[in-house]
Amino acid sequence: MEILKAENLSKTYGTGEARVEALKDVSFSMARGEFGAVVGASGSGKSTLLKLIGTLLSPTSGKIYYRGTDLQKIDPVEYRKEVSYFFQNASLFDETVQENLSFPARIREEGFDRERAKKLLERVQIPETYLSKEVKELSGGEKQRVALVRNLMYQPKVLLLDEVTSSLDQENRAIVLDLVRDMMKDQQTTVLAVTHNQEEIDQASRLITIKGGKMEESK
Repeated sequence: MEILKAENLSKTYGTGEARVEALKDVSFSMARGEFGAVVGASGSGKSTLLKLIGTLLSPTSGKIYYRGTDLQKIDPVEYRKEVSYFFQNASLFDETVQENLSFPARIREEGFDRERAKKLLERVQIPETYLSKEVKELSGGEKQRVALVRNLMYQPKVLLLDEVTSSLDQENRAIVLDLVRDMMKDQQTTVLAVTHNQEEIDQASRLITIKGGKMEESK
């Protein structure tokens, strides 16, 4: 079942001589439960593509479809409840771990699911006692893992990952990727990841190569 589709997607910045085409006529689709890797040199347009799908940017031309519906016809708030964007250096609020993990529930006007938080923290090798720990006391790897848990407190239909493991050591990278793989079981979550990591590329069922803003191949 197709969950995401990009159709002739383009993004242009500036006008006249200052006009820059960051992305040009990119088209691809992804089925439910797929793991797609977006690869290419720095500045090729990979992150622009992810930001367009995450609605952090609007396309200059082209369409994005989510579950068969034009993204322009979907309430952005409702879309972001199902499509989660995870940055390379995800920021946490300068509060406790629990206050960060309860944020997705607060915007839905629901109660904090402590049991789910506990289970997800355990999956990324962080004890439940960290819920009361202040963010400033966490290491860089711990912050990245807590940020991932925050994105997964409500399991997304689509998870967009923008170089999230590039700044992690091998141990933390393995922890994060293991949890992401778990999210994909039984086709529950589709993952689209911008990455340079060969392990992630090897595991991808779909490879999208971007060069100079153009898609060279999708397989």
